[in-house]
Amino acid sequence: MKNRLLSSVYREDLERVLADAAPASFLGGKTVLVTGATGLVGTFLVDTLLAANRCGADIRVVAVGRNRARAEERFAAYADDPRFRFLAHDVREPFAPDVLFDVAIGGASLTHPVAYAQRPLETILVNVDGTRNLLDAAAARRATVVFLSSVEIYGNSRDGRAFREKDTGALDLSTARSGYTESKRVSEAICRAYEAERGIDVRIARLCRVFGPTMLRNDTKASSQFLLKAAAGEDIVLKSAGEQFFSYLHVSDCVSAILALLAKGTPGLVCNAASPDCDVRLRQFAEIAAETAGTRVVFDLPPETERRGYSIASTALLDASRLRALGWTPRLGFREAVRRTVEVLRSENGRSSR
Repeated sequence: MKNRLLSSVYREDLERVLADAAPASFLGGKTVLVTGATGLVGTFLVDTLLAANRCGADIRVVAVGRNRARAEERFAAYADDPRFRFLAHDVREPFAPDVLFDVAIGGASLTHPVAYAQRPLETILVNVDGTRNLLDAAAARRATVVFLSSVEIYGNSRDGRAFREKDTGALDLSTARSGYTESKRVSEAICRAYEAERGIDVRIARLCRVFGPTMLRNDTKASSQFLLKAAAGEDIVLKSAGEQFFSYLHVSDCVSAILALLAKGTPGLVCNAASPDCDVRLRQFAEIAAETAGTRVVFDLPPETERRGYSIASTALLDASRLRALGWTPRLGFREAVRRTVEVLRSENGRSSR
């Protein structure tokens, strides 16, 4: 697999975020700790922060993850970069006193259906204990924290309208998957408790369904599978009728949203991150991925183990008006976001675009 940083499309995505967010202006000279650094959002975030250093930002990054081999593959380009450090650490355990940082972005989580179904207890503890340990460390260092939450905390829309930050929907607690939803909700409550009792600056970004070329190749989410199939020139497999109506966001717009919350938000602020241009039904996602690949959509029911990890939500849209009021603007429409993702994935696989 080729280095994603060799892709001109990927570099353009990084440059676009840097131009919009200007991280040097508020993170220059600071140390940023990123948990879940080898994941979809974490990887793009690390790349963005280190790319800012080419313009003299002097941002130091501590990338936290459990899998050293994965980190060595994902961050091979930074092996000799003095501003980059990989910390092999399980966030369920406390951070050592010598791990210093000014800003922390909490993104450690299991985030795909098979993991929810097969490892529900781990899913809960990574979220809850990981959040508590990160906030303990941040409180000791008087650091600012952005916790990455999820659209999942809202449940299913009762009336089809997009969720605002004060809304709630219908929740089903009877499945193994509910461990992810409920532990994200508890993690948000922990953030509020640390803010109240320890006086730290904790902001929350509630992310919609994010996609992009930094996805893990074992990600079992439907959107990830669509894109991987498209990049391989294969038919797109849809495991339902595809009527689910969700908000999606390209990872570059997601990272620019996180940086906007850091740069322009206030302590305690909670913001949805989504774009109305990327609100689509799952069937539309599959069709656009197939169109990009020049293939077709086929239907195939999933095995029971995989199905237990699927979301039961049929409508889960986010209203990002609060984040837009800070001056954040998503840049990629859905079709373009899919095209750019597939192009980067093809370049990593050594395949040319059609």
